[in-house]
Amino acid sequence: MPRAIILVLDSLGIGAAPDAEEYGDAGANTLGHITASCASGASDERRADGPLRIPNLVALGLGEAAKLVSADFPTGLECEAPTGLYGACAEKSRGKDTPSGHWEIAGLPVEFDWGFFQHDYPSFPAKLTEAFISEAGLPGVLGNLHASGTEIIAELGDEHIRTGMPIVYTSGDSVFQIAAHEEAFGLERLYEICLIARRLVDEYEIGRVIARPFTGQSGQYQRTRNRRDYATPPHGPTLLDNLAEAGREVIAIGKIRDIFAGNGITKTRKAYGTGGLFDATLDEIRSAPDGALIFTNFVDFDTLYGHRRDVAGYASELEYFDNRLPELLPLLKDGDLVVLTADHGCDPTWPGSDHTREYIPFVAYGPGVGGGSMGLRDSFADIGASLAQHLNVQSTGAGVSVL
Repeated sequence: MPRAIILVLDSLGIGAAPDAEEYGDAGANTLGHITASCASGASDERRADGPLRIPNLVALGLGEAAKLVSADFPTGLECEAPTGLYGACAEKSRGKDTPSGHWEIAGLPVEFDWGFFQHDYPSFPAKLTEAFISEAGLPGVLGNLHASGTEIIAELGDEHIRTGMPIVYTSGDSVFQIAAHEEAFGLERLYEICLIARRLVDEYEIGRVIARPFTGQSGQYQRTRNRRDYATPPHGPTLLDNLAEAGREVIAIGKIRDIFAGNGITKTRKAYGTGGLFDATLDEIRSAPDGALIFTNFVDFDTLYGHRRDVAGYASELEYFDNRLPELLPLLKDGDLVVLTADHGCDPTWPGSDHTREYIPFVAYGPGVGGGSMGLRDSFADIGASLAQHLNVQSTGAGVSVL
């Protein structure tokens, strides 16, 4: 029985979606702008000077997928005969957030409107803030605005430690984020108040509450790997649920379990950093039973480089990921299928620090899979429909299989 592996290069968009202008993202192109920036000589000590070097991804068809989207196809990513199937998927879901992207990949588009918090200070309704402070037993909160996580911690970290007030903030996503110092405030205490916030924000149709712990001293605060996402559960069955109900193993690596609120997950593997996540993925491929799905999110592309608008760092991480891809192919069994994709864009050259509304790549390969174009696809759910057919389980009914 075949297996499937989904590798989500979190935020690796490949060009503005048809409706990008509605989101203020007309012209965004995560991969294209990174490639152009590298070709123009932009670099630092993390990578060698010169063009973006991702030969394995290019050979599979990543560049050709990008070419389907944009007339401004970046030079250096061409491949005359890609060995993988390649396409580009637009998003049916109305947001450009992490849960919407992943749920749609798994066959469940989010065609309702998430709740969002206003840009102007204070971002959160007074009723919500007051209930949070009261039920969590807090002396108050700091922040209460749209902000970059690293910047607001640098700005308010000292006051947070002095007062014991957690830092609360939001973004262009449907999210309520809470930052607190692991030692001064307490990690478990942070998780406790996030659970309270999760219950309170349900009234506002908010997708996620995120715990953002940090450590360090004044002027040297650093966020840690102990982040937790408290997502609202998917509003219907996904490919993961259908697999679990069929008795299949669904292995979630990294933040996948949090994104799906545990629904449809039969095994969780925590790992951190692109290297650690890749190691964990290889380990699970070695031991996963027939019919299993392995689902990995490589979050650092987004959190460390996309949101922080770090072009050279993003490029370096892509080159590292590409360099490790050859380790995966020998572990595949006959019939296995690997899908390389993303969940949204986060163009590091774009103004602000929010996600960008973009097409995502749909690149599939494995033993016996021939190369060729799938063309432009109308939904991320085409990935889920294709994997349902490949794994011989019931589809969610959304999307069209390319197989």
